[in-house]
Amino acid sequence: QVQLVESGGGLVQAGGSLRLSCAASGNIFRLNVMGWYRQAPGKPRELVATITQGGNPNYADSVLGRFSISRDNAKYAVYLQMNSLKPEDTAVYYCNAQERQMSYWGKGTLVTVSS
Repeated sequence: QVQLVESGGGLVQAGGSLRLSCAASGNIFRLNVMGWYRQAPGKPRELVATITQGGNPNYADSVLGRFSISRDNAKYAVYLQMNSLKPEDTAVYYCNAQERQMSYWGKGTLVTVSS
Protein backbone atom coordinates (compact mmCIF):
# COMPACT_ATOMS: atom_id res chain seq x y z
CA GLN A 1 0.00 0.00 0.00
CA VAL A 2 1.06 3.54 -0.79
CA GLN A 3 -0.27 6.61 0.98
CA LEU A 4 -0.31 10.04 -0.61
CA VAL A 5 -0.67 13.27 1.33
CA GLU A 6 -1.20 16.60 -0.40
CA SER A 7 -0.47 20.03 1.03
CA GLY A 8 -0.27 23.62 -0.11
CA GLY A 9 -3.83 24.41 -1.03
CA GLY A 10 -5.60 27.55 0.08
CA LEU A 11 -7.27 30.78 -0.93
CA VAL A 12 -5.56 33.05 -3.43
CA GLN A 13 -6.60 35.99 -5.57
CA ALA A 14 -6.77 35.70 -9.33
CA GLY A 15 -3.33 36.18 -10.83
CA GLY A 16 -1.64 34.75 -7.77
CA SER A 17 0.42 31.62 -7.26
CA LEU A 18 0.34 28.48 -5.15
CA ARG A 19 2.63 25.48 -4.88
CA LEU A 20 1.12 22.09 -4.12
CA SER A 21 3.14 19.24 -2.70
CA CYS A 22 2.43 15.55 -2.47
CA ALA A 23 4.45 13.09 -0.43
CA ALA A 24 4.20 9.34 -0.86
CA SER A 25 4.91 6.82 1.87
CA GLY A 26 4.38 3.16 2.60
CA ASN A 27 5.50 0.02 0.81
CA ILE A 28 7.07 1.70 -2.21
CA PHE A 29 9.08 -0.25 -4.75
CA ARG A 30 9.07 2.29 -7.57
CA LEU A 31 6.77 5.17 -8.34
CA ASN A 32 6.08 5.39 -12.04
CA VAL A 33 3.84 8.15 -13.38
CA MET A 34 2.80 10.71 -10.79
CA GLY A 35 0.33 13.46 -11.37
CA TRP A 36 -2.26 15.97 -10.32
CA TYR A 37 -5.96 15.89 -11.07
CA ARG A 38 -8.69 18.26 -9.99
CA GLN A 39 -12.41 18.23 -9.44
CA ALA A 40 -14.53 21.35 -9.38
CA PRO A 41 -18.01 21.33 -7.82
CA GLY A 42 -20.48 19.54 -10.06
CA LYS A 43 -17.82 18.49 -12.55
CA PRO A 44 -15.93 15.24 -13.15
CA ARG A 45 -12.35 14.81 -12.06
CA GLU A 46 -9.93 15.94 -14.76
CA LEU A 47 -6.26 15.65 -15.52
CA VAL A 48 -4.10 18.66 -14.68
CA ALA A 49 -0.57 17.35 -15.23
CA THR A 50 1.45 14.17 -15.04
CA ILE A 51 5.15 13.43 -14.95
CA THR A 52 7.01 10.22 -15.68
CA GLN A 53 9.67 8.70 -13.47
CA GLY A 54 12.22 10.14 -15.88
CA GLY A 55 10.79 13.65 -15.58
CA ASN A 56 8.76 14.01 -18.78
CA PRO A 57 5.70 16.21 -18.12
CA ASN A 58 2.29 16.30 -19.70
CA TYR A 59 -0.23 19.11 -19.19
CA ALA A 60 -3.87 19.76 -19.80
CA ASP A 61 -4.36 22.51 -22.37
CA SER A 62 -6.13 24.65 -19.79
CA VAL A 63 -3.02 24.95 -17.60
CA LEU A 64 -0.27 24.85 -20.22
CA GLY A 65 2.13 27.73 -19.70
CA ARG A 66 0.77 28.54 -16.24
CA PHE A 67 1.40 25.37 -14.22
CA SER A 68 4.61 23.39 -13.83
CA ILE A 69 4.91 19.86 -12.48
CA SER A 70 8.07 18.44 -10.98
CA ARG A 71 9.10 15.52 -8.81
CA ASP A 72 11.82 14.42 -6.43
CA ASN A 73 12.29 10.68 -6.78
CA ALA A 74 14.54 10.48 -3.72
CA LYS A 75 11.76 11.98 -1.58
CA TYR A 76 8.88 10.17 -3.33
CA ALA A 77 7.34 13.60 -3.89
CA VAL A 78 5.60 15.47 -6.67
CA TYR A 79 4.94 19.19 -6.86
CA LEU A 80 2.67 21.51 -8.81
CA GLN A 81 3.63 25.15 -9.19
CA MET A 82 0.55 27.10 -10.18
CA ASN A 83 0.97 30.63 -11.51
CA SER A 84 -1.45 33.14 -13.01
CA LEU A 85 -4.31 31.41 -11.25
CA LYS A 86 -7.84 31.96 -12.51
CA PRO A 87 -11.19 31.55 -10.74
CA GLU A 88 -11.86 28.55 -12.99
CA ASP A 89 -8.87 26.80 -11.40
CA THR A 90 -10.89 26.52 -8.19
CA ALA A 91 -11.17 22.83 -7.33
CA VAL A 92 -10.02 20.07 -5.06
CA TYR A 93 -6.62 18.95 -6.33
CA TYR A 94 -5.72 15.28 -6.00
CA CYS A 95 -2.33 13.65 -6.19
CA ASN A 96 -2.04 10.36 -8.05
CA ALA A 97 0.76 7.83 -8.24
CA GLN A 98 1.18 4.64 -10.23
CA GLU A 99 3.13 1.90 -8.48
CA ARG A 100 3.38 -1.75 -9.47
CA GLN A 101 0.29 -1.51 -11.70
CA MET A 102 -1.73 0.03 -8.89
CA SER A 103 -3.11 3.55 -8.87
CA TYR A 104 -3.18 5.49 -5.62
CA TRP A 105 -4.93 8.73 -4.72
CA GLY A 106 -4.53 11.29 -2.00
CA LYS A 107 -7.49 12.82 -0.18
CA GLY A 108 -7.12 16.13 -1.97
CA THR A 109 -6.35 19.72 -1.13
CA LEU A 110 -8.72 22.60 -1.85
CA VAL A 111 -7.60 25.48 -4.04
CA THR A 112 -9.88 28.50 -4.16
CA VAL A 113 -9.16 31.37 -6.53
CA SER A 114 -11.13 34.54 -5.89
CA SER A 115 -11.88 37.07 -8.61
